[in-house]
Amino acid sequence: MTAYLQTVAGALVAVILCCVVSRQGKDLSLLMALAACAMVLTAAFGYLEPVVAFIRTLKETARMDEGLFQTVLKAVGIGLISQIAGLICTDSGSASVGKAVELLGAAVILWLSLPLMTALLELVQQMVGNL
Repeated sequence: MTAYLQTVAGALVAVILCCVVSRQGKDLSLLMALAACAMVLTAAFGYLEPVVAFIRTLKETARMDEGLFQTVLKAVGIGLISQIAGLICTDSGSASVGKAVELLGAAVILWLSLPLMTALLELVQQMVGNL
């Protein structure tokens, strides 16, 4: 919990510095914001590692196909990356590009989920066929 609070405090300090520096140069402010994002993402990965390990245990217990498991993890990663990239675009003054990046992420997740949806459809068809 201490690492979380330190990371949040660091992010808030970075935001304040970005506001101060933005008056002199927007480029430097954007670089500082990107560095702060990298710091927060590094901390987030530390918290996500045990979650991924738990999901792996669930996968093994449920005997889930490795491809389906990887698809779920990829979808989560794409969603997070799209959201962060969209927010960075919005903060740099390109809100429309930010929304487009988020829309692209949603489209890629849907495309990536097609095998999952196909497997679900086949399962439902088998269940209905067995009635």
